[in-house]
Amino acid sequence: MAEEKKAEQQTKKIDLKKIMGLVLLVVNIAVGGGGLFLTYKGTIGYENPKITEGDLERQIASEVPTDLVGPFIYTMDKFTVNLGGEPKRTIRLEVNLEMLDQEGFEDVINTENRARTRDKIVEILNEKTFSDLETMQGKLFLKEKIALEINKIIPRGVVKDIYFSDFVVQ
Repeated sequence: MAEEKKAEQQTKKIDLKKIMGLVLLVVNIAVGGGGLFLTYKGTIGYENPKITEGDLERQIASEVPTDLVGPFIYTMDKFTVNLGGEPKRTIRLEVNLEMLDQEGFEDVINTENRARTRDKIVEILNEKTFSDLETMQGKLFLKEKIALEINKIIPRGVVKDIYFSDFVVQ
């Protein structure tokens, strides 16, 4: 009787080991298969989008009248502004605003918005120091800051890019 119980317990242990081994094997295969699927979808299975930027540009170009197409660049008067920090320095620059469309260009040349944008640029420049504007990265940050602030001011237009045609710090 005692031998039968021991034999029965051993078979239960063996059965339990076999079942656990099979369960772990199935889980391992499932996780590996999921990983392979995600890798495939992320790399090999990538499909180009149906609509590309080039297609959209061609479509927009065909819909827009030709007299409104082109770069809409507004050249502001030159600025001479005191920079913040010590020692006192001044900056002289000429800002060109590239607008996204004709509406935005008309918004910028509006007298009220033009005064607001000039004031905001002077305010931004007064906050900057020579060390902020000394590097190329500082100039890029300045462009980004000016574009963000002007986009807040003008109601319909969007500033696409900022160009400095004159930039002198003394």
